[in-house]
Parts: sequence; C-alpha cells; structure tokens
Amino acid sequence: MPDTFEAVIGLEIHAQLLTATKIFCGCPTAFGAAPNAHTCPVCVGLPGALPVLNRRAVDLAVTAAVALGCDVHERSVFARKNYFYPDLPKGYQISQYEQPLATGGGLQLPDKFVALTRIHMEEDAGKSLHEGFADSDRKTYLDYNRSGVPLVEIVTEPDMRSAEEAALFFETLRQILVWLGVNDGNMDEGSLRCDANVSVRPKGDTRLGTKTEVKNVNSFRYLEKAIAYEIGRHLDVIEHGGRVVQETRLFDAAQGKTYSMRSKEEAHDYRYFPEPDLPPLIVSAARRQAIASALPELPDQRRRRFIDQYALPAYDAALLTQTRGVADYFEATAKHSGNPKAASNWVMGEVLRNMKERGIEIDAIPIAPTALAGLVAIVEQGTISSTVAKDVFAKMYDSGRSAADIVAADGLAQISDSSSLQPIVRKVVDAHADIVAEIRAGKDRKFQFLVGQVMKETKGKGDPKIVTDLMKAAINS
Repeated sequence: MPDTFEAVIGLEIHAQLLTATKIFCGCPTAFGAAPNAHTCPVCVGLPGALPVLNRRAVDLAVTAAVALGCDVHERSVFARKNYFYPDLPKGYQISQYEQPLATGGGLQLPDKFVALTRIHMEEDAGKSLHEGFADSDRKTYLDYNRSGVPLVEIVTEPDMRSAEEAALFFETLRQILVWLGVNDGNMDEGSLRCDANVSVRPKGDTRLGTKTEVKNVNSFRYLEKAIAYEIGRHLDVIEHGGRVVQETRLFDAAQGKTYSMRSKEEAHDYRYFPEPDLPPLIVSAARRQAIASALPELPDQRRRRFIDQYALPAYDAALLTQTRGVADYFEATAKHSGNPKAASNWVMGEVLRNMKERGIEIDAIPIAPTALAGLVAIVEQGTISSTVAKDVFAKMYDSGRSAADIVAADGLAQISDSSSLQPIVRKVVDAHADIVAEIRAGKDRKFQFLVGQVMKETKGKGDPKIVTDLMKAAINS
C-alpha cells in the first residue's frame, strides 16, 4: 500500500448460538439433516405462526456480550428487517436494530484494542443451493433447515488497518466464543461467518472512504486474502482516476478475487420496524450478574496464569490454552503429577499428536489426567526411560490400563543395575572395535551410536545415564 493511504476495516461476525432448538420455535438446530427436515410453520413463516423466544439463546448472547466487556441493556427490541430473497420465507428477518442487546466493549489484540459497536440477536435465513442437482444450471433449490437458527451479530468499529489485523481479530474472537460454549467455531458448516467492510483513505484524513462489504467469508486465511484483494482493488481504482462504488461483494477462493454481488443496501432500505409478535426483551440486572459470575477464566487470563503459576514458557502456555478442554486437561495432569513442565510436554506431545492424527477432541482421549500423571511420576522416578514411556502411553491409550500395570506386566522397568549393564556394554565395545578406536583417537561423533546399540540390546530399558557412564569408562579403559 502506498505510504500516503491507509486501509479502514470493520467486521461483522455472525455466530450461531449453541442451542438445541431454534430461536423462535422447537425445531432442532443440528447440522446435516435432510433438506427441510427441521422445519415447522414458525421457521418457514406460515401465516398465524407466532414466535416464542428461546431463553437459552438469550443467555448465550448475554454471555458473549459480558465476556467482551459490552454494556448489556436491560431492554432491547426485536425488529423486522424487510428484504426479499427466496431463502427468507417470511420476506423479513427478525433481528434487532435501534435497540440492540448490547453496545460498546471490545477485544484487546497484542498491539491494539478493537472496539465493538454492538451485539444483537437475530434469526438466520435459509440456504439457496445452486449446485449438486441435475438441473442446477436452470434451478435453485431451497433448504430451510437453517431458517430460524439463533445468531448473534458482533459488529466492530472500523478500527483495523490491515488484512492481517482483521484476520487476527476474527481468530481471537472465535477462540473466545468457543471457549465460552457460545459457538462451536465450525466455519465449514457455516456456524461462524464474517463480513468485512473495507475502505481506503489518505493518511491523516478522519473521514471514511467509500466502503465495500465482502460477505460470508468462512476462514481466517480467506478473510485475510479477501481484504488484501479489496484494499488493492480500491487503490487501483483511485490511482486510475476512478471512484469506488459502494457495493456488496463475494470472495472467490479459487481465484483469490472478489466479485460484485449487488449494490450495498442502507438501513432505510430494510424498512425496519418493531416486531409486533414479540414483546421487548428484558434482561434484569440479577440475570446479567448471574451470567457474569458464572463466566470462566478467559484464554488470555489463563495463559498469563499458566506462565506465573506453573513457570511455563510462553510458547507452552499459548499452545495449552488454544481450547478450554486442553487447558483443563493439562491443569489436572499438572496438579496430580506435581510436575507442570513434564505434564505440559506430554500434553503438547503425545496428547495433541493423537488428537490431530485421529481427528478427535480432548474429551475423546481415553487416558484420564490422573492416569497420565501416573505415567509422568514413574518416568520422574526413573522406573522407565522417556523412550519406553512413549510405548507405555500407546498401550495405555489402546487398553485403558494404568502405566504401573503395563510396566509391571510387560517387564518394562528400567535397568539401573551397573552389574547387569556392564556385560552388554562390553559386548557392544568388542563388536565395534573400529569405532572405539576412532573415538579414542578423538573422533567421538559415533559415541551415541554405541550407546544406542546398548539401548537396543536392552530393548530400551537401560538407564541412559548409567549406560553413557559405563560406555565412557569402557572406551577410556
């Protein structure tokens, strides 16, 4: 970007609330059902069907607002947002506008505080399907399963100045929403989506430039690419004497470009008016306080505490707090083992590796934190080596047995008796006289090879320190 211009970016994040049923009816919100299987007269907008607000959805929306430092209003009002798309069966969307659930608040990034404008509740629209059918070139199919799914829309101030900053905000917000149990963070299924408002202006100018909105971006990487492309496109238009047109655009991930979808609507185009079938939403001070009191320690707070309380490196603390479940698992292991750094190493190593390879979450790991702490303890006691411990972990994973039981039953206890190891060391030295001669001549790069041969002979059960000392003594003699 030229030094004379700066980008101005604001985001609108739509997050599906983790409820079992929709916002105004009892239809399930589960993803993946057959088209139009989760519908009723309310969510497809049949005449006379009246909405009833989902209390759980309100509590989750308030939870997000409180965690983000917003001012949750005692009284908010649902409104009808009128527009006509085939996937909007009523011809309007029940949302909030003039009196939203919450205003203010924000999110602290490493180098900047990004302020929020508002958080409001609304229902999702259905889904238009343009491909996957024999006649998709001529027809659009409609699936109303998503119609009426509860959402919060989180709107930021135009505080961000780069595509990277916007992607980091989205990623940080997702972590918090998932941590709180407000949203499942599944962007592939559309339960978390982001719109980006992008403009450019001369540096030092406080006025906002003409913005374009990039709709429904569902990954951090695509958001960053879409915004970067839009910034470049705006600058190119301006540099060639053109004028940026306010419009809504879509991002084509395959081409890495945005393309025009429609002219940008303004609020008056939607003809908002209060929803006559719903009374104002009242969130009492007592209810707000109860939700605030139940908030868990947030990721950044927990990260700092792990560093202070357990003396973990910043890298460990950041990795262990990527999800609340992993943080809980580590902390339980650390407390039961009394060795936080060893617990951290095991969770970051074998536990996370198994999660990634098997495509599972932490609650599907069959080794309880107390069982992993038992493994940490017998390694620390010198009963088994760290190499053998990985095999023990694998057997614990597959069998559900404790580390102590496996070590005893399989005879895996570490050999720490010098008299038992001495003959094996002598055997290896005699078998590799040429290497021993090189080491004696000062070329010691193959020393670890000899140690490895002893460990191989002992099936990994030899105490590495004792084997090393015995090997040095044998060579020097």
